[in-house]
Amino acid sequence: MPHLVLIGDSVFDNGAYTSGGPSVIQQVTSSLPQGWSASLRAVDGSTTEDIDAQLAALPEDASHLVLSVGGNNALLRADVLQAPVATSGEALLLLSKAADDFEVSYRRMLGQCLKVDLPVVTCTVYHGNFAEPSYQACVAVALCAFNDVIIRVAAEHGLKVIDLRRICSQRSDYANPIEPSSLGGQKIASAIALAVTEATPPLRGAYVVAA
Repeated sequence: MPHLVLIGDSVFDNGAYTSGGPSVIQQVTSSLPQGWSASLRAVDGSTTEDIDAQLAALPEDASHLVLSVGGNNALLRADVLQAPVATSGEALLLLSKAADDFEVSYRRMLGQCLKVDLPVVTCTVYHGNFAEPSYQACVAVALCAFNDVIIRVAAEHGLKVIDLRRICSQRSDYANPIEPSSLGGQKIASAIALAVTEATPPLRGAYVVAA
């Protein structure tokens, strides 16, 4: 009996933000084929450094892992968007350093996930839903550096990547600037169900195989 486990952050652990609506884990459970089960080990606020503890708490019968982490790592480096610089080149160097640090942490974390020896699907970091258009634009550009890390490292291991930027693309997909609403959660759940049950990605691009 396949048993899917969600690990990561509030992209999956969003029950506190849905105003009584269904959470991602509930939506994943209802989206999976008959005979599948799903469990939540993701914890709101987690970074790459917190995934080891989630892996240690996996159910014994876990058969698939889906990972969404990195958004909180990026939030911890939001200072880069406000740092005073003399040139745009200096700004890019600050972003490059933040992405390099993230890559070290992400590689170590994903290595621990792969040691569990289960199929792993990972996710990019979506752009969020910030009220100020100029800040939203800066966030989207900065996250390209973090998402490049996720996609490249996943590609090295032939992992499927769910591109949450494509999935949560409307304001209604968010309960606040950084957590998914029930509407966005259903889109995420549908992509997860496709990613773990289909051998190849659909042409509509809900997710890609980075191999």
